[in-house]
Amino acid sequence: MHAKSTFIKSLSFLIVFFGAIHFGYGQIIVGWEMDGQPGDQTNFPATTIDPNLNPSILSRGSGLNPSAQTNSFNSNSFTLNGTKATAIANNDYLEFQISATTGYQVSLSTLDVNFQRTIKGPSDFIWRYSVDGINFNDIGLELSFTAANPQGQPLAQIDLAAILPLQNVAFGTTITFRLYGWKATDETDGKFAFGPRTGNDLFIGGTVSVVAPCTSVSKWNGTSWIPSAPTSNTFVIIEGAFDTSVGGSQTSFDACSLIINPGFTLNVADNTFVEVQNNVTVNGTLTIETSANFVQYGNVFTGTATVNKTTRPYNDAELHYVYWSSPVESANVGAVFPNPYLNRRYYFEALNYLDQHTNVALADGIPDGLDDDRNDWRVASGTMDVGRGYVIATAPPEEPYNPGDFYSDTAVFSGTFNTGDITVPVFRNNLSLGDANWNLIGNPYASAIDAYDFLIENFYDDPLQTTGTIDGIIYLWTHNTAASAANIGNYQYSFSRDDYASMNVTGAVFGVPLEKNEETSGGGQVPNGYIPSGQGFFVSYHNDGVSTTNDGTIFEGEVYFNNSMRTIDAASNSQFFKNSNTKGKTAASSNKLWINLTSDNGVFNQILIGYLNLATNNYDGVAFDAPKNLSSDAAAILYTSIPDSDTKFVIQGKAETSLNENEVIPLGFDTKIEVATLYKLSVPYVQGDFLKNNKVYLKDNLLNTLHNLSGSDYTFISEVGEFTNRFEIVFNAQALSADTFDLNANTVQIIQLDDNHVTFKASGNLNIKTVTIYDLLGRQLYQLEGSHNEETYNLSNLQHSVFIAKVALSNGVLVTKKAIKK
Repeated sequence: MHAKSTFIKSLSFLIVFFGAIHFGYGQIIVGWEMDGQPGDQTNFPATTIDPNLNPSILSRGSGLNPSAQTNSFNSNSFTLNGTKATAIANNDYLEFQISATTGYQVSLSTLDVNFQRTIKGPSDFIWRYSVDGINFNDIGLELSFTAANPQGQPLAQIDLAAILPLQNVAFGTTITFRLYGWKATDETDGKFAFGPRTGNDLFIGGTVSVVAPCTSVSKWNGTSWIPSAPTSNTFVIIEGAFDTSVGGSQTSFDACSLIINPGFTLNVADNTFVEVQNNVTVNGTLTIETSANFVQYGNVFTGTATVNKTTRPYNDAELHYVYWSSPVESANVGAVFPNPYLNRRYYFEALNYLDQHTNVALADGIPDGLDDDRNDWRVASGTMDVGRGYVIATAPPEEPYNPGDFYSDTAVFSGTFNTGDITVPVFRNNLSLGDANWNLIGNPYASAIDAYDFLIENFYDDPLQTTGTIDGIIYLWTHNTAASAANIGNYQYSFSRDDYASMNVTGAVFGVPLEKNEETSGGGQVPNGYIPSGQGFFVSYHNDGVSTTNDGTIFEGEVYFNNSMRTIDAASNSQFFKNSNTKGKTAASSNKLWINLTSDNGVFNQILIGYLNLATNNYDGVAFDAPKNLSSDAAAILYTSIPDSDTKFVIQGKAETSLNENEVIPLGFDTKIEVATLYKLSVPYVQGDFLKNNKVYLKDNLLNTLHNLSGSDYTFISEVGEFTNRFEIVFNAQALSADTFDLNANTVQIIQLDDNHVTFKASGNLNIKTVTIYDLLGRQLYQLEGSHNEETYNLSNLQHSVFIAKVALSNGVLVTKKAIKK
């Protein structure tokens, strides 16, 4: 047997043979071997066994001095006699440290040591450990040399497996061991050493593994992933510049956990993402661009990072506002927005909002939507509250600026990213029971969130969900029109309320079309069901289930954000509104139909009908069936209706099972416009298999016609008034016995001649069957017959310069056009 396996006696440690550690406690992971080392060393380097550990040198406390002896790490100057307390106080110890490399953790099982003293050296010893470098704990009892072996050659294996702080110690934490000695009888000749016998001297047994719950580690070295590209089970280490826009190896990626080491950068570019299942540590630089998503599902983010946000462009220099929210902790509103127009930075004080007045222009006395004493908007300064919405005037465009040039507003948020569960207070003033209880909140994360998930978590419905606090609808400010004195408001110039986009569980609609520079698909880009990072938005505290007495009580509730709401697909963070790919959702996969009402004099209305497995054909609450905003007193509106309800709806959720070829959707139309107007109904978007594979028809019950809306828009004229039964959406071409017709406004030309004569000319080989003329008020003035490709009529009775002509053609097409009689 090897000489180092000599059996020794110990008063406090289990005495074992050296060879036993290889079988009872796992493998050796790190050691310090003194063989062949010269004497009088100040330190000894470790003999590293596991490459994923960082062992220290052997060192001494300030109370000890090196003492020359080869093949050992030798010390003297121990405090004479003394006790354990004096040894600790005088720093009479030998020390070493171990820690795991990035992405790894270590669990210790055994400590094996071969040490020796001179006859005048310290006779009593104790091992101590620390995991913070400050607070030390004893390992077992004190060890003393026996009278039978006064110098001793002790070989003691210490069991570390039962010490919980020494198990699963992750990188970033250093384990420190110290061996203290006391009761020396001579400071110079009283020596003590690790070693010096030939063989193993100081070794630690245990295991080194990837930090749980990750199963592998991958490092980016600036050129490639080592050993391979990461997955959601990989602990990712960034040790080189990484930009997801480069492509190839530098693109979006998943990670189990993520660390960016000092001096290195990770840039998450527009339309890309980084998704991290657990913790994130930023010791280098992390930057998230405007439409990028940085999604973290863990609750620990260490370090600071940056989110750059840029609004979509607009092309006038008038006053604009953007609704913002901070994705980082402790952002200062003045630092993030240093140069807003006229220093206008505001937050909305929901406690102060009270609307007891009604819009006198509306016969039903609907509240006017205005704060009675104008104290709801407050000047913002200092730290931005997490989850609160802020309204910031855009910074003036840089010079030189030409009217009509496009420009955007920007913000830079730097700090610790918000993550985990976040609660935001919301308020309701019970002095008025008929008003909306507005609260301006915002997305608190460095990624988009799914509006459907947010609403499902927070909407109130009795009896469906009584734990929620809000009505179940989100309002995003799109700011598509300039402030005007004609708009309802508390100020000389107010913004249009139609500039809000609305989102509930069923889906989303715009109040007005987006600016022309946006990609539109027939009347405006529909909200995509996500709330981008940095975006503020309005919600309303529900009016049910709290109190029915208008006693002025202020109720406080909470809305909740959590990491499961966060999204990574490229589209989710792309719609950042000013003033204002992996997660499949029930609502997102449902059949949805959007219908636009527009006119040649500026009318825009958009409605949505969605078919969901959570909805019924009855009223299901605001979260599914959103009422039309009537307080703005719009000139013309389109809406849907629900049986046994007088409410006009802008979004209607219906039972998924009710969508088939026999489905009928009534549309209501109301107009106050007294001048001759061409209205247009169109389908800008459809979603879902049924609606993509079946044609959408518009049935005009007034004219007894059926029109294929999937093929072209439908143009009509109307008298002033409300028409609840004129239009229906159907999916069966046999819903009307008359021939189906298509509309093509280019098939008819209207040519003004002298002496009150007007010529109507059809294209191709088509003939004109009838021409019906309406005046500015929508009244019929002429019903004219025809039989040729070109017909000329005398319109001397037409007193107004503008008229509407409906031309029926020989192929069944009905063309409606506005013209001017000179």
